[in-house]
Amino acid sequence: MRPLWTVAEVVKATGGRPEGLSDGPISSISIDSRDIAPEALFVAIRGDVHDGHDFVGKALEAGATAALVSEAYHAAHGGKNLIVVLDTLKALEQLGIAARARNRGQIVAVTGSAGKTTTKEAIRTVLAAYGETHYSIKSFNNHWGVPLMLARLPREAQFGVFEIGMNHAGEITPLVRMVRPHIAVITTVAAAHLEFFNSVADIAAAKAEIFLGLEPGGTALLNADHDHLHILFAHARAAGVGKVVTYGFDESADWHIGKVDTSASTTLAEVTHGGDRYDLRLEVPGRHMVANAVAALAVAQISGEGTRSAIAALARFGAPEGRGLTIRLGPNAKPLLLVDESYNANVASMAAAMDLYSSVRPPDGRKFLVLGDMLEMGPQGPQLHAGLANAVLKTGATEIYLVGAAMRSLADELRHRAESDRDIPAVTHMPTAEEITDPVLSALAYGDAVMVKGSKGVRLSPLVQKIRERFQNA
Repeated sequence: MRPLWTVAEVVKATGGRPEGLSDGPISSISIDSRDIAPEALFVAIRGDVHDGHDFVGKALEAGATAALVSEAYHAAHGGKNLIVVLDTLKALEQLGIAARARNRGQIVAVTGSAGKTTTKEAIRTVLAAYGETHYSIKSFNNHWGVPLMLARLPREAQFGVFEIGMNHAGEITPLVRMVRPHIAVITTVAAAHLEFFNSVADIAAAKAEIFLGLEPGGTALLNADHDHLHILFAHARAAGVGKVVTYGFDESADWHIGKVDTSASTTLAEVTHGGDRYDLRLEVPGRHMVANAVAALAVAQISGEGTRSAIAALARFGAPEGRGLTIRLGPNAKPLLLVDESYNANVASMAAAMDLYSSVRPPDGRKFLVLGDMLEMGPQGPQLHAGLANAVLKTGATEIYLVGAAMRSLADELRHRAESDRDIPAVTHMPTAEEITDPVLSALAYGDAVMVKGSKGVRLSPLVQKIRERFQNA
C-alpha cells in the first residue's frame, strides 16, 4: 500500500526546500508534537497560544520523519530533517489542495448553526458501509483544521466527509474551495455567533458560502426546518447550483420525517422520499437526531449508493461525546442517567437538547438540568437567554443549575415567574462552572437524571467528567 505522502511529494506540493532530509514515506500528518506516529510529518503552526516551532525538536525526537518549518525558524535554528517554507499554514493548505486533487472519491462538506458535527458523524457512519471513508475528527473545522483533515485524505479513499465551521462572514469560502465537495450540507440556520452578525439572515448568507466550492453538477442538501430556507435557495441559484434537495419535518421537504417515537435510549421514525418509505431505528434519543440521520440517508442516495446499508448503519449510530451522549452510570437497578451536551450551545441546539430531555424520565429519582452560557450572542444575549424559560420548564426538571454571566437573565426570568407560580422549580445560579460543580455533585444521587448543556468556553465538560467518575462505579 502506498504511503499517505512521500517527502518528495510534500516538497513538490508545498514548494518547500528539504534540509538534511532524503526522500522517504510519510504515513501521517500532525500539528501536535504529543501526537506523533512513526513516519509522521510534523507541521509547525503558529497558533493563538502556542507556536508549533517551539516543539519541532520534541516532534523529531518522538519519531517524526520530518518537520515542516518556516524560513524564519530555519534561519534562527538550522537543523536537519526539515522541509522549509515561507509560511507553514499556507503550506498545509497547499498539501490539502494537492490531496484533494489526487483523490477521485465522493466528497461531502457539512456546515450549519447546530448539529454539524453529529450530522458529519452520521454521514461518515453511513458511507463507511459502502467503502473507505475519510472524515474530519473532533471539530477540526476551522482555518487549520480543514486543510489538516484534507492533507490526511488518503489517495484511495472512496469518500471524504469534512466539517466546515465559521463565526464570521467570509470564513467558509476559502475552506470550501479547498474541499470542493460533490455534496454540500447545511444542517440549519439559527441564532449563533450573533456577536459578529447583524441578523440571522446574515448568518444564512454566510452559511450559503458553502455553495461557492461545490463541484459542477454537485448537490446542495438543506435542512428545511428553519425560517431562512428561501435565503439558502437564492444563494444556491446565484452560485449556479443545479440540484437542491431538502430534508426535515417540514411537509414540503423532499426527505420528509413523519411520525417519531422516542424513549430514553432509542428513536423510531418514519421517513418518506418520493414514493418510498423508510423506517429508521436509532440507538440514540431525540427528534433532532432523526434529522441528522436523515441527512446521512439522503447523502447515501445522492451518492448513488442506495439506502439499504445506510439504514442498517444508522441503527448502530450513537451520539458523539458532548453532543447528546446518554450514559447510565452505576447499578443497573438504579442508575444515574447522564445526558452530555457539554460541547456547544446556541439557541437552536439548546431548543433541540431540551426537547430531547423533556422525554427523558429519571430511573428512580429527580430530574436535574445544568445549563451554561450561550456565547457570542451579542447585544441580544440577555433576551435570548431569558427566552429559554419556556423550554426549560417543559423539560420537567425539578432542579435547575445555571452557569455564567449571561445565564443570569434566565435565572431572573425563572425567579420572576416563581413569584406568581409555586410550581416553578428553584434555581441555583453561579458565575462559573467551577463554583457550581460541588453543589451539583452533592445534590445528585443514583436514580436521578441530569443533562449538562452549554458552550464549550463555559467549561462544563470537567463537570461531566466528575459526574462520570463519581457515579460510574456502583
